[in-house]
Amino acid sequence: MRQLTNVLTAISHPSRRAIIRRLAASGPARFTDVAKPLPVTLNSVTKHLKLLERAGLISREKQGREVFISLRPEPLRLVAGWVHAYERFWNQRLDQFQQHFKDKQKGKEERAL
Repeated sequence: MRQLTNVLTAISHPSRRAIIRRLAASGPARFTDVAKPLPVTLNSVTKHLKLLERAGLISREKQGREVFISLRPEPLRLVAGWVHAYERFWNQRLDQFQQHFKDKQKGKEERAL
């Protein structure tokens, strides 16, 4: 449950979601390339990356003087599984709601005859 909490915390901020989106679209990137499009300080980017790393969503690899950041999307499966349980719950409730109105409509049509 702790990892799910860490992942949900990590994806809760738009800047961190932007980092994930960028890495998913373009693959591993240098720290400066990750930071460049974000409207925050480099210090803030470092903090965002630490949260993503704690959640297991990114890994860092040092190559010479450069640090490359890669996406590790596997922890997002925890979120997908958690959301899926609630999707089933709401689908069942919506199906019941729909059936209620169908039954009500059917009753009106029978009374009209």
